[in-house]
Amino acid sequence: MMAWSRSLSMTVFRVLAAVTALLLFGAAAAHTSTSVNVMAPVETSIGRPFLVYVSYMGPLEEVVVSWEGKEIPLVVERSGEISEAMTLLGTDVGSSKPGAKTLEVRSSFEGKPLSVTRQVNVRQVEFPVQKLSLPQAMVDPPREVLERIARERKETAGALSTFTKPRMWAIPFVRPVPGVITSPYGFRRVLNGQPRAPHRGVDYRAAEGDPVRAAADGTVVLSAEHYYAGQCIYLDHGGGVISVYMHLSGRLAEEGETLSAGDVIGLAGRSGRVTGPHLHFGLSLQGMMVDPEPLLERQRGAGIS
Repeated sequence: MMAWSRSLSMTVFRVLAAVTALLLFGAAAAHTSTSVNVMAPVETSIGRPFLVYVSYMGPLEEVVVSWEGKEIPLVVERSGEISEAMTLLGTDVGSSKPGAKTLEVRSSFEGKPLSVTRQVNVRQVEFPVQKLSLPQAMVDPPREVLERIARERKETAGALSTFTKPRMWAIPFVRPVPGVITSPYGFRRVLNGQPRAPHRGVDYRAAEGDPVRAAADGTVVLSAEHYYAGQCIYLDHGGGVISVYMHLSGRLAEEGETLSAGDVIGLAGRSGRVTGPHLHFGLSLQGMMVDPEPLLERQRGAGIS
């Protein structure tokens, strides 16, 4: 698959976007309102990421996308006479509901407001149940660690709410480890017989000490050791895109550090709440934890074990 790099001509991107959006994100359609073209899927499913691409024949002054209660300002790029912008959106298995959702794109040209409203149908998905056995302290933590867990939740919420406008990500994202999937996105978790929140990321097979790579260019916004996540790193890729790497045996990137796609940021391990060594990889789009798999580069032999 050809990559959509940050330096890639947006004119070339227009051609690639139409094809790749259909391949990755399902049925897509372009819509024109007062000459503003918006390409987005007409249908998606819970947890699946999708691309929104906006173009206009003329100099747009700004582009703001509204989705699921969020206002997302986009960087507008020029390719000749055409203004173009794009963003990644999605829904979250942990909080989103199926049904018709409203996607609104607002902009302006020479002071004149321009707006496009679309309906995106989000289908329900019946995810399988996964039963796991863990140390009881990792299912019902002792009283003395509750304050720590609350503090760490605030840290992760702050990291996931990071928004820097410039886009640093490129499609496809780098696969952080080459291992097969051991626990897919969306699994309904039952821990020691107790139902818990669904799995909002993907677990990949990895031996302790295997290198873990950055999925895209970005900046480290959190590098810490947490009770549940163990050694973990959060990367900001711009435009509301944050990647998450958990259960590491070692962290090789510090907060504030700028990284390139494919850089080794840590070593796989079994820290935190785990049954064995692996990498938990998560992807947040505008605060929605989505299935990262559709955005990752393909590899021979990849699959679910």
